[in-house]
Amino acid sequence: MSEEILINVTPRETRVALIENGVLQEVLVERTRRRGLVGNIYKGRVCRVLPGMQAAFVDIGLDRAAFLHASDILPRNPDGGTDADGERDISALLREGQELTVQVIKDPLGTKGARLTTQSTIPSRFLVFIPKVNNVGISQKIEDEAERIRLRDIIQLFMTEQDEGGYIARTAAEGASAEALRGDMIFLRKLWSTIDERERSAKPGSIVYEDLPLSVRIMRDLLDARVEKVRIDSRESYQRVLRFIEMFMPDLAVEVEYYPGERPIFDLYGVEDEIQKALDRKVQLKSGGYLIFDQTESMTTIDVNTGGYVGHRNLEETIFKTNLEAAQAIARQLRLRNLGGIIIIDFIDMTQEEHKRQVLRTFEKYLEKDHAKAHISEVSSLGLVEMTRKRTRESLQHILCEECPTCSGRGSLMTAETVCYEIFREILRESRQYDAQQLLVLASQEVVDLLLDEESDSLAELEAFIKKPIKFQVEALYTQEQYDVVPL
Repeated sequence: MSEEILINVTPRETRVALIENGVLQEVLVERTRRRGLVGNIYKGRVCRVLPGMQAAFVDIGLDRAAFLHASDILPRNPDGGTDADGERDISALLREGQELTVQVIKDPLGTKGARLTTQSTIPSRFLVFIPKVNNVGISQKIEDEAERIRLRDIIQLFMTEQDEGGYIARTAAEGASAEALRGDMIFLRKLWSTIDERERSAKPGSIVYEDLPLSVRIMRDLLDARVEKVRIDSRESYQRVLRFIEMFMPDLAVEVEYYPGERPIFDLYGVEDEIQKALDRKVQLKSGGYLIFDQTESMTTIDVNTGGYVGHRNLEETIFKTNLEAAQAIARQLRLRNLGGIIIIDFIDMTQEEHKRQVLRTFEKYLEKDHAKAHISEVSSLGLVEMTRKRTRESLQHILCEECPTCSGRGSLMTAETVCYEIFREILRESRQYDAQQLLVLASQEVVDLLLDEESDSLAELEAFIKKPIKFQVEALYTQEQYDVVPL
């Protein structure tokens, strides 16, 4: 499997596309005004402690106070601030006005503030440094036991008394030389020393450490032996990425190319079209079936339909084939749209247990390529698959789109007929409340047309009933649901 990384840079925005075998799998967007906060370290001040939630709100200098749960606080004493039931007691751990150093582990999402931890971690190419914890851990994705032992031995060999913490070997560390790992450890020690100095002099509400920009961060987090080429359309970013690779990944055989072409780099691979499709509710399958994605604040639901696919054998075979194709498409769309939290998938009902098992295994297989952690349940008695996918940043839709001002995110509008009847009721209220000579109705063109045409008889009866004339005025800027009844 060959992978390519495309990096498109403009003055205010950087976009990264991960291409596998010519197909777009993942898109990351970072804007100068709204850079992701995950990984940043701040000096904060506790502004509110909530014992009922075992959490606190911390002011770190953002628009909204950030959220810190008791389970994300590094204990400072042996009992860890636990209560009689062994639970972490936030009141014993924090007090209002207290200053503390925190790291963002989840970006602000919707109306929620950022999520914090007091256990900072600093990543490099192969390792993650964990201050104040004297352990060595190995990524679970490294399954070879001999390799796990080798990595653990190397890290323990180079750990010194000056180390103020422990290390976790990342997935990229698999096969890395002892010298490369030692180089990472030296770099992380120097970086943490710098952060520690800044922390002592920092004022509450200020940033102590900011993670790398997207173009360089993607090299650190995604670049491995499967990536054959990196193409960048900005000379400045290209040179910065080259310096980073030469310094931290000199042994990695990857071709980094500056793309100066007139045709936009994303257009070469059809990335722009795929991004537009990823914003649609409906995803067409090659067989003729389709998926419907509905994203809400609480969860995302995905509905699988056979559509125009009629199959060749029988109904059960048709459903099975559609669900298999859907499993692959859903796994890709979850990455592409960056959907997280609770996800409910309504596969087409299957009667054979073997078919259910194969669809679920196929889905799990394609999710293995995903960098975000996911947990999948078995097919429920209602034929639903429930899953969770780790969410640390906004979905693609939330980054690129905003709520429709006309329907306020409902996705539907009241019909012109419904609005007409609402206006009739409002006219009755106004006529009883005010001693007016006549009433003026302000509404959209569609509603006024319906009132004067199909509803003209009802309107005449209403005028006779209230004994007052009713005038109409079209307001071009009104939506179909907007109207006003003004007594004159």
